[in-house]
Amino acid sequence: MSESDAFQLLNIGFGNLVLAGRVVSMVNPSSAPMRRLREDAKQQGRLVDATQGRKTRCIIIMDSGHVILSAVQPETIRQRFGQEL
Repeated sequence: MSESDAFQLLNIGFGNLVLAGRVVSMVNPSSAPMRRLREDAKQQGRLVDATQGRKTRCIIIMDSGHVILSAVQPETIRQRFGQEL
């Protein structure tokens, strides 16, 4: 990954952006381990809710340990990820 790729912004929905180079994983929020991950991040102050009050459809895990909730499907974000890079 080049230096310019590390500073590409990724649209995760509703005007919210993250640095594409810092995304570790994008996962479906329905499994029990992901619900635990979400709850742990909330308790530790590492949870960012970018759903704008909508249903969570994707959990984005950042290299900083932050957990970001998005209302956009993981497949849609993955496609945007490919377009940005």
